[in-house]
Amino acid sequence: MKILLVEDHEEIWDFLSRRLKRRGYDVVLATDGQQGVDKAHSDTPDIILLDMNLPVMDGWTAAGKLKADAATAKIPIIALTAHAMSGDREKAIAAGCNDYHPKPVDFSRLLAQIEALAGDAVPATA
Repeated sequence: MKILLVEDHEEIWDFLSRRLKRRGYDVVLATDGQQGVDKAHSDTPDIILLDMNLPVMDGWTAAGKLKADAATAKIPIIALTAHAMSGDREKAIAAGCNDYHPKPVDFSRLLAQIEALAGDAVPATA
């Protein structure tokens, strides 16, 4: 399964990409929201892990663009955010995300969320 990780903090993307690869996932990295939208089109991921506070285009805008485009609308998105405030999960869902994961990342919980959404994912090689 291919995961698009859209994250601008090197420590986080390094940690997540290494651990996901060890679990057998193919990881594609984007470091800003626009690059994430572009790679969602070019790399056809099965799931997107999307930081919501990104340069160039924030995750809220990127999620909306991805869900508004027929080519990427069915790709499940898990919002990653350090803003674990009341209402943030609902805001992420309203922006088009399928699930929400507060930072710091709880890797085992994130894996469970990825696996839960995997059944809903459209395979990259359909």
